[in-house]
Amino acid sequence: MSALDELFEKTRLGPVKSRRPLSGGCVGEVEEITTAHGRYVVKRDRSGAGPLAAEGRMLRYLADHTDLPVPKVLRTDATWLVMTFVPGETGARGPAEDHAADLLAALHGHTHPSFGFGFPTVIGGLWQNNDKQAHWPTFYLRQRVMDMAGQAHDAGQLPDALFQRLAGAEATLTALLPDDVPPALIHGDVWSGNVLSAGGRVTAFIDPAISFCHAEMELAFITMFSTFGDRFFARYAEQRPLSDGFWDTLRPLYLLYPLLVHVRLFGGGYVHQVSATLDRFGV
Repeated sequence: MSALDELFEKTRLGPVKSRRPLSGGCVGEVEEITTAHGRYVVKRDRSGAGPLAAEGRMLRYLADHTDLPVPKVLRTDATWLVMTFVPGETGARGPAEDHAADLLAALHGHTHPSFGFGFPTVIGGLWQNNDKQAHWPTFYLRQRVMDMAGQAHDAGQLPDALFQRLAGAEATLTALLPDDVPPALIHGDVWSGNVLSAGGRVTAFIDPAISFCHAEMELAFITMFSTFGDRFFARYAEQRPLSDGFWDTLRPLYLLYPLLVHVRLFGGGYVHQVSATLDRFGV
């Protein structure tokens, strides 16, 4: 009996009738499993390094504390994550953008006394430093930008000169960031592959990277790969108006973090985009 068969027997969801690989997932293998009891999504991390357990904790937090639709977690540990299968196509356009805007605006209404989170979370399989911090510019620049820059530098993906430029830019960038925004709960990784929709509605947000941050950090990330269009932003702004400087200043500043995540994962052209962002702000 395979390890997967044993898992489903232990969880009383088996026996496994069929299985097929699914795309996506920066941590381990992803499969759709069918049994007599239903359809499930299973992730397996053979290294047992821990990101899957963190993903399971994040999904359970969202299910317990918010109305954001997410898969139900049935089992989670360092090696396995078993969830309910959620139907839907990746991405959201048309009426589904309105629904996505409503859901994310509501999510961003969840606040906390400080930025960060109660446990380390992951984005793309990379750990996020969530030690709590009262000052938003300090949290963003040190525990998001510089922490991820350090991971990318240590992995040999971020050149030393660019790492030093980032380290020396803190004072300049701090002056451009708001210091009076409330900590808001964000999904943290809203690209089209992490949004499922059907019939003009979002059926689930998957692969979260949650923490309490400035809500507009989420919006900047959404623009990086055009997850949603103008319809989403118009609907969202009806509920949570955007800062006057979002498009010209905060958006490029907040894209530094996901750019560095992609530098760490993929290198290449993302390094040049980080450099161009610093050029834009004269640092």
